[in-house]
Amino acid sequence: MARRPDAKLEDRGKAKRVGGLKGLGPFLKPYRGMVAMVLAALVFTSGISLILPIAVRRVIDGFSTSSSALLDKYFLAALGIATALALGTGARYYLVTRLGERVVADIRRALFDKVVGLSPAFYEKIMTGEVISRLTTDTTLILSVIGSSVSVALRNVLLLIGGLALMLYTSAKLTGLVLLIVPVVIVPIILLGRRLRGLSRENQDWIAKSSGNASEALQAAQTVQAFTHEAQSRAEFARVTEESYLSAKRRIGVRAALTVIVIFLVFAGIVGVLWIGARDVRSGGMSVGALIQFVIYAVLVSGAVAALSEIWGELLRAAGATERLVELLNATDAVADPATPQPLPRPAAGAIAFEGVTFHYPTRPERSALEGIDLAVRPGETVALVGPSGAGKTTVIQLLLRFYDPAAGTIRIDGVDLRAMNRADFRRAIALVPQDPVIFAATARENIRFGRPDASDAEVEAAARAAAAHDFIAALPEGYDAYVGERGVMLSGGQKQRIAIARAILRDAPVLLLDEATSALDAESERLVQQAVEKLSKDRTTLIVAHRLATVKKADRIVVFDEGRIVATGTHDALVAEGGLYARLARLQFTEGLAAE
Repeated sequence: MARRPDAKLEDRGKAKRVGGLKGLGPFLKPYRGMVAMVLAALVFTSGISLILPIAVRRVIDGFSTSSSALLDKYFLAALGIATALALGTGARYYLVTRLGERVVADIRRALFDKVVGLSPAFYEKIMTGEVISRLTTDTTLILSVIGSSVSVALRNVLLLIGGLALMLYTSAKLTGLVLLIVPVVIVPIILLGRRLRGLSRENQDWIAKSSGNASEALQAAQTVQAFTHEAQSRAEFARVTEESYLSAKRRIGVRAALTVIVIFLVFAGIVGVLWIGARDVRSGGMSVGALIQFVIYAVLVSGAVAALSEIWGELLRAAGATERLVELLNATDAVADPATPQPLPRPAAGAIAFEGVTFHYPTRPERSALEGIDLAVRPGETVALVGPSGAGKTTVIQLLLRFYDPAAGTIRIDGVDLRAMNRADFRRAIALVPQDPVIFAATARENIRFGRPDASDAEVEAAARAAAAHDFIAALPEGYDAYVGERGVMLSGGQKQRIAIARAILRDAPVLLLDEATSALDAESERLVQQAVEKLSKDRTTLIVAHRLATVKKADRIVVFDEGRIVATGTHDALVAEGGLYARLARLQFTEGLAAE
């Protein structure tokens, strides 16, 4: 079931360092003030944490040397410090979490803004499910890092630096012994960290593939069930999911080993140092309070090192996720708007011209979908494109909408090259009824209004009547406000197509494109829609792609395609009299129709 992404996307670079997180910089920049507040809260809470051991030392040593009143002050000071720590921690959590949610919301919006405008050529190279995975899984991972891991990491860095400085102040001898342990701890972090980086990115890729596989199978659930392909689909999803699990298992194993090694080495070293410190206390070289102060700092420092080793894996995963998101945000599209676009003349007349157009689909570069096409359509003219499947008819529609650019030649609307205009500009002058009508998970009214969002309810209903859709919509339980289900699952194929036609009618554009627009209609609905199309096409340029020749007999001109070339042009009667491909197709269809009757 699942399509395989091309090698370039499959072999994306691994996150080699936490520096990949710098891709978040542009999203953090607008919130510099909040970032400063977060850093201030981090410094404040870390500073309070470092002051606490000093207060504890004063209290312990004060039992034997201080008066009762001074001892009370020490306890009150300790309580005040704890209160300040609690307030600072709460503020830090609020600011960091809010910043994370804000930044991730901006990333998701920017990413969707990017991918929703990418041409179909881009989606031939990457599965939609993988894009959705980046929108959800990767951004969720980044949220956990910005909202938690980065904050914890920075806090532990401050505790590590401050704790080491205060350890040195408390006892230079014991601090020197502790520092001897550091190289022993750093080596496994470096060695296992490299392995962890690769496994983290691999795990994210398998998660994306799993999402893409599920998305593709569920979107085609009826086809899967109709062909009793459930077992194979389940097996394929199970395989990809198992690979994802095994990848995660390897990542977790390496990270667990790293955590065990680091924590053991750190605490083993501290125990040795404390043994030496205890002997110094017995010999009178330091007070009990000083040793306890040193112990607390040592615990803070060792805890910071252990936390950093654990967070390191999360930061690497986030760096990989960030790289994947930045990769999408920076994706270059084969189809792009010009830097200085020309406007489409207003009002648009709808003149269309294909001049020497040759085109190859990106995934089939060896075969021409169109070869040297010259076609001029006058404003208001109705032209039908006919021919066998794969002849290039629908490709003409896709190129006219500039979903792709031709390899050679020029396509113009009202004399202006499509590549010289913003796509949104000339697409506003086009209404499309695709071969496979797209119905959104909304009401019937909202689906029709998709053609022109500012249309009134009366205009929506008028478009539905013109498309022979009003009667079945009115018969729905809630009429035009009835929910039609995801991808229109509550509607028949013909009903979906009539809603798509109503949408195009409502758009009221000077160019109308009908790609097999009546293929799913029964005879009565087809007759009604055909009448509506005939009325609609009188005032606008119309291109009709059809296999059923009965629907194009009244076209002003019929253009016959075969193997990507135009092989004949004329009216129905002229083409039948001429013989050739069109006459053969007409003879087959109309003879079969009479035989069926």
